[in-house]
This record gives sequence, C-alpha cells and structure tokens, in this order.
Amino acid sequence: MSAFTAALRISRRDALRFKGRTALIMVMIGLPVLLITGVLTGYATLNVNEREGLTALLGGADARVVTTRFRAPIDQDVFGWGMINGPEKESTAAPWKQAEVAALVGGRIIPYDKGSVLFAGKDGYEMVSASEVDLREPMTRGMRRLTEGRFPAAPDEVVVTPAVLKLGVKTGDTVAVTRANKRVRVVGVIEYPNRPGMTEFVGLPGMLLLDKSDGSGTGWLADTAAPFDWSRVRALNAHGLMVESRTVIENPPAGVRRLSAPDSDLPLKIALAVFFIVMETALLAGPAFAVGLRRRRRELAVIAAQGGSGAHLRAIVLADGLVLGGAAALAGTVLGVGGALAAMPRAGQLFGSIGPFEVPWASVAGVAVLGVVSGLIAALVPAVQAARQSPAQVLAGREGELRDRAGRPVLGLLLVVAGLVLVWLALVRLGTRGQELPLVAAFGLVVLGLVALMPWLVRRTSRFAARLPLPLRLSVRDASRHRSRTASATAAVMAATTAAVAFGIGLASSDAAFNAGYHPFAPTGSIKIEASDLDDSGWARLQAVAERELPKRELIPGPVPVDSKGKRAWIDIERRCEGRCGDSFYGGELPVGDARLLAFIQGRQDPQAVAALAAGKIVVFDPALIKDGLATLKFYALDGEIRKQVPAVLASAADPRVSGGVVPPAVLRPVGLQMKERRLYTMDPLADQERLRKRLSVVGDQIDLYFERPRDGELARVLWILLGAAMVLVLGGTFAATGLAAADMRHDLNTMSAVGAPPRVRRLVVAGQAGYIAGLGGLVGVVTGIVGGIALSWPMSRHNGVQGASWFTPGPTTISIPWLFLVAFAVGLPLLAALVAWACARTRLELARRLA
Repeated sequence: MSAFTAALRISRRDALRFKGRTALIMVMIGLPVLLITGVLTGYATLNVNEREGLTALLGGADARVVTTRFRAPIDQDVFGWGMINGPEKESTAAPWKQAEVAALVGGRIIPYDKGSVLFAGKDGYEMVSASEVDLREPMTRGMRRLTEGRFPAAPDEVVVTPAVLKLGVKTGDTVAVTRANKRVRVVGVIEYPNRPGMTEFVGLPGMLLLDKSDGSGTGWLADTAAPFDWSRVRALNAHGLMVESRTVIENPPAGVRRLSAPDSDLPLKIALAVFFIVMETALLAGPAFAVGLRRRRRELAVIAAQGGSGAHLRAIVLADGLVLGGAAALAGTVLGVGGALAAMPRAGQLFGSIGPFEVPWASVAGVAVLGVVSGLIAALVPAVQAARQSPAQVLAGREGELRDRAGRPVLGLLLVVAGLVLVWLALVRLGTRGQELPLVAAFGLVVLGLVALMPWLVRRTSRFAARLPLPLRLSVRDASRHRSRTASATAAVMAATTAAVAFGIGLASSDAAFNAGYHPFAPTGSIKIEASDLDDSGWARLQAVAERELPKRELIPGPVPVDSKGKRAWIDIERRCEGRCGDSFYGGELPVGDARLLAFIQGRQDPQAVAALAAGKIVVFDPALIKDGLATLKFYALDGEIRKQVPAVLASAADPRVSGGVVPPAVLRPVGLQMKERRLYTMDPLADQERLRKRLSVVGDQIDLYFERPRDGELARVLWILLGAAMVLVLGGTFAATGLAAADMRHDLNTMSAVGAPPRVRRLVVAGQAGYIAGLGGLVGVVTGIVGGIALSWPMSRHNGVQGASWFTPGPTTISIPWLFLVAFAVGLPLLAALVAWACARTRLELARRLA
C-alpha cells in the first residue's frame, strides 16, 4: 500500500469518526459549490441560444425574409437580428410584393408578419405581441404547439398563449383588438416554445397588424431547395432585405460581425470570482481543520514515532482536505444540478424563457475542482503545523500549543501597500464609469495582505484582555492561543464585511451623485399626461377619463408646441455647465404654461413671477440658466434646431431640486411655433401608475404618462440585501469557529463548572469568543471597506469621464457614506453573534471518561 493510499484511508476513517466536524466542513465547502453549480445550470437552461430558438423562429422553414426601410444594399448581423450598416435615406419605392420576394428567394414563401396589437382588457387596452401566419402550413410545423382548441381558419379567428388567458380571456370569447375595435374570436390556446410567459395573439395575415409596413414587421417564411447560406443572405441584403437563415444560424460563418459583442472583461471577472470564492471558503473551513489537527495529535505522534516523516504527516492532513473537499464538491454538484432541475419550471415562468435542460459540464467541473482546491488550501496550514510538532512532547502528555507564528506581518504589509498603490493608479487612469473591475482586482491585494496580517492583529489585540472581566478575558486569551483557528475565521469575517461595506459605499455614492445631478421640471409626486397626436374630440375624451380616474385632483391644462406643419416640437434651455453637464439628468421637457402652471410648480402664489410671465419673460428656477437677465432657448422640430435669447427672471420652486422653468406661450410664436392644449398636470403621489396608464390607453395609443416619483427606499433595499448576504457569511464563519472553540475548551469549561462557576459564566465565555471574532473581523472589514468604498465612488458615481485627473489627484467625485449601514457591521453583527452564541451555549457539565 502506498503512503498516499494509506493517508486517504486514515482521512476517511477520521471523517466517519467525527461526523459533526465532517458535516461542518462539507457544508462550508459544498454550499458555494451547490449555489454556483445551480446558478450556472439555471443560466445555461434559461438562456435560449440561437440554435435552441430556431423552431420558434422558423418552424420547418429554411429562412425568414424581412423587409427594411431601404431598397439599397445593407449589412446585417449574422443572425438577422438587425442591421449593422444601412443607407442614410429611406426608400420611396412601392412596398415589396410577394412575387418579387419569391423571385429573389428562389423558392416557396408564405407571409409571416410580427409586431404587437392592442386588445381591450378589463382595465383598459393591453399591449401584447402578435403574429400573422397560417399555423396550418407545413412550413410552420413546431413554431407554436396547440394545447387546446384548433388553429385559426378564418380571418376573424385567433389563438392565444396561456399568459393571455391570465388577462381575462377565455377560449370561445370574442375580443376587441386594435383601435378600430375589430372583433376576433379565440379558437385555441398555443404554447410559445422556450418562452412560457409570452403574451401573444396569432391570427391569419391581414387581421391583427393593421399598421404594418415595409420595415415594420413585414416578412415571409421561405422553403428553398438549396441551403440558404451566407452568400445567398448577402445577395438579398443587396436589395435591402434582411434574412434569418437556418443554415447560417446553425453554422455561423467566421469573421462576420454580430450585434452582441463578447464581454472583454469576462476573464477578469472569472479570475476575481475564483479568487474570492476560494479564499472565503478556505478561511471558513480552516478553523475546522485546525481543531481536527489538535484532536489527532497523539495519532500523528504515534505515526511519527514509528518512522513516519514530516512529509507523511503533511500528506495525512492534506488528505483530509482532499477527501472532505472532494466529497463536499461531489455532493454540492449533485445537489446543485438537481436543485436547478427542480426549480426550472418555476424559473421559466419568472424569467420568461427556458430551453432544454442543460448542464455546462466544463464549468461545473471547474467549480467542483475549486471546491477540492478550497479544501486543500484550508488544510494547508494545519498540515504544515502537523509536520512541525514534537512527537516526544505529545506522547509525554505535554500538548502545548504548536509553534504558531504571528502570521506574515511583513508580507501582509507589503501586499496592503502594493494594493493601495494599484488602487490609486487605477483611479487616476481609469476612474470612469464601467471601470470598477480593475479597482476590485487591485483591492483584492489589500484583502489578501490583511489575511496575512490577521494572526498578528489577533495577538496584538489580545493584550487588551487583561482589562476585561474574567469570562471575556478567558475567551480572548484562548482565541489568541489558537491563532490559526481564530485568524482564519476573523479573516473570513473581514473579507465578507469589506466587500459588503465597499460596494455599499459605492452604491450610496452613485445614488447621491444621481440625486445631486437630477433636476426635475416639476415637484415630486406630480403627474404629466400628454397626448399630442389626439384630435380635439379625443383630447376631450382623455380629459374626461383623467377626471374620472383622478377624482378630487385639480387638473391643470398646458399647451404643447407644434411647428407650421402641426408636428410636435421640443423646447430646451441652455445651461452653463462648467464642465459637469454629463453628471446632470433632467426629468422632462421645459413646460409651457400660464400662472396656474407656475403656481403648481412653485407651490404658492408669487406675484412677481406671475407678472414677469405675463410680460413674456421666462421664469427659471436655476441660476445656471440665466445670464445678464437672458436665457437661451433651444427649439427642436422637423425643420431643425433654433436658438433664441429671451428675457428671464429667477424664482424659486416648491422643490429646491426643480430646474428648468415655465415658458409663456408668447415667447414661442415669433419662432413659428403654435400652441395646442394637449397636456394635463396634477399632483397625486399615491396614484397607481400602471392602472392609470391602462385606463388612459382606451382613448389613444400615443399617450405619454410621466410620474415624478421619489427615489427614496431603492438604496435602502439594496443595502439590506448586502447586509443580509454578508450576515450569512459573517455569522456562519463566527459560529463555526465559536463551536469549534467551545469543543476545544470543553475541559476548561468543565473545570470552571467544577470549581463553582455558574452557567452564565460558560455562556459568557462562548459569547465572548463569538463577539471577539465577529468584532475584530467586522472592525477591520469596516475600515478596509471604507477605503475601498471611497475608491469605488469614483467609477460608480462618474457619468462623464475623468475630469481634473492627474498623477496626484483622481479628480472630483461624490462620496456618500451610509453610517447606519456601517454601524450595523461594526456593532450590530458582533452583538448579534454574541447574543446568539449566548443563547445556544451548552451549560450542562460534561463528565470526562475515567481512566482505568
């Protein structure tokens, strides 16, 4: 028997003897494997690729030919998703005829048009997908599966998907579709392959898509004798036709451009994910291996006394990591794949698409290998300690603490400094939005350096134990004596806290930057209803519906500017940016109106502003919009852009964030714009936006409904999610290390009970261990996370590149620190860990076995 085989057998026997420790290690290693495997399998199954979607796209056809707005050569994406290049001018030729397309294709074609349609639901009109194709044709076989009823056989018949049935439609019902309220009868239910949540009507050509035209959904399915290869696709592109070809999708030609470019940062993302997962898993499982080593010292000493070398002892402990890591990885892989299989039906409904069940075996195998590697890394330090122990000392019963160095403080300090330097370089050279990954990678060195420094920090902080009460002093001193176990758990807590705090500060800074740069044109809680395409009768009906849906609310009418041809025009006002226009966001168009609208925005009556408005002056609410009593208006219409300086006065709005102003109609007439009353303003913070939209859609299609909603609460929800995810890791690592420490201190705790210590002392000792581990790790993590979060604030709050960056400064940014979030980590989590450990600590005296 080889030494390696013997080491594996010893490790297997030890794992079966100490089932609790084995289960703990397997959970720590196997849980990340389970979660990642489940996510990878679910993503591969839910992600319907081009080949998997061919049946729903083409049925049994060879290709689908789609018209565009051009009759000139175009360049299309390889899959026919869209154009890459096309002519500047649209074609004025007559629409394509089926015979013309059939001659170019060289085969049989049938119409297949796609788009959307409105149908009258119980709360108003619903917009759903729609297709016009004869599903009885052999060419459409498999495109939609019939589950109930029959396919349409007459122009006034349709079939629907199950998602439409949830909107109140039943088989046999007659439904009104389009604005003309055409009546169609539902004769069957179909399933859309790969998209169980799809809401779709399918009818014969000429019924549903009454607004279709060249370049807007018109197409044909083609059945050809020869494969529709890329050369034939390009031949049709020369006539302005786009093609979705089965042959090309199944075997894409090399070197052809695609609309979706590969993620260039994917290798770095994978590397960072591997690094943090392996590090966190190894740190969480490390204390369990350290305690296992202490329990097996005598066994390992006997092996050394019988001729075993230090390499043999290392191999035995490393075999523990291999056996437990392998078993945990195998269990996690099986459970992850099985869990994904069980969750797929529900996930398909939730995410809207699902393909055939697919396991990305290469990625899953890589995750399993990561689990095994994590187990080996977690066992590495105990393996080195096992080879250094003195067999004579252990066999003589003098089982003192193994030689335990105070970490690698010099190496750790060098890594921290190097990481901070790289972070600074990344800030000054790449501190723009979308460049967070280099910062995260650089900051990974800082975290790794703190992991190496953690044993030194444990030893240094333990010197303050002399000032603590006796139970807490025992806890801290025991944690210091067993630095390998304590430092590993504390480092795991530190890494999880650092990541959560850094991203929390980055998100808070991004949110604060958006709020600082966002300037609404109306107060928070206001609603703007606009319908510039309605005629007078339609506008009157819309006003009646709005009054019914918004009772007891004052509706303030407002005009919409139109040009000489009656087409909608837009008004903006020039701002003095001072280099930071890209960091500003404006929630709407500059409103036009009278004193009523001005009072609505100001929240009060302002006689001076009303007088200025009546005199033909613009009332503005931002000093950056006015200079020397003048404001520059920009008018956008079909004729181009017009600029004009007009008199303006400065006033204050009800909401200090409101920018823009109110433009009197008299200012617009000299530039050729006319006024048409097609806007309504009101205030209703509690209005149901979706319900109001549906009710107003009864009147017309092109109704613009804009809500000025407060953004409060969005950041808080994200921070709560971050806190919850970090809490799982922090408490998991803390309780694992505390439980192992309590088991390791069993003799000391029993001695304390034997000399009269009450049960609360035992509880305090265990709670002190948990509080010390979570407190030290949380405190270091919060400090480190603040540094990382401030660094992330540059790319996460920037929207217009680096401004003022140099080798000595990364330029201005917005920094917002959520202090309550940080207090929860620095104080709340350690207290919670200590309280839970207090409640769960065993107080019963455990009798030791007598020796004969």
